[in-house]
Amino acid sequence: MLQPFLLANIFEAGCDEAGRGCLAGPVFAAAVILPPDFFHPKLNDSKQLNEKTRYELRNYILENALAYAIGTYSAPEIDQVNILNASIFSMHRALEQLKQKPEHIIVDGNRFKPFHKIPFQTVIKGDSKYSSIAAASILAKTYRDDFMAQIHEEYPQYGWKKNKGYPTTDHRGAILEYGITPYHRKTFRLLDNQLKLSL
Repeated sequence: MLQPFLLANIFEAGCDEAGRGCLAGPVFAAAVILPPDFFHPKLNDSKQLNEKTRYELRNYILENALAYAIGTYSAPEIDQVNILNASIFSMHRALEQLKQKPEHIIVDGNRFKPFHKIPFQTVIKGDSKYSSIAAASILAKTYRDDFMAQIHEEYPQYGWKKNKGYPTTDHRGAILEYGITPYHRKTFRLLDNQLKLSL
């Protein structure tokens, strides 16, 4: 059973990201502030849900959240600052856009950097413990999936509509055959054998 919040009676934002382990595409993050009575029986970590349920929950979250926002970091930005920093900074971008300023932040994982001196707490596996982090994981995942389906139309040979930019055999095979795109993260190990790829 997910907990509604870590600290009661304040505006608490939950944060999570999606796409950290991908070879292509941005990392997406979401920040969500939920009302104290928010409940949906299917709400869980986005990785535990099928696609249909994720989108059903996204609609429910968008309709019922007190505030939500999405932040992204592009592949070139990821290459500049590394994926850990990009994940944190994309959360900062999401938090920056919230229409309600949070008084406390809870973040999935164990790494975060201070944001505008607002107190925060990192929570390992937080997306399976707190409703706002679970909601953020669903928004980050679904909005990123939408983006990958969109750029799939531009570069269909990489199969991004299906693999979402993750390092599948098919994706790596396409990189070997066609080379890389502006959406690929050049600092990542794009192939098992780097000698075969000319960047």
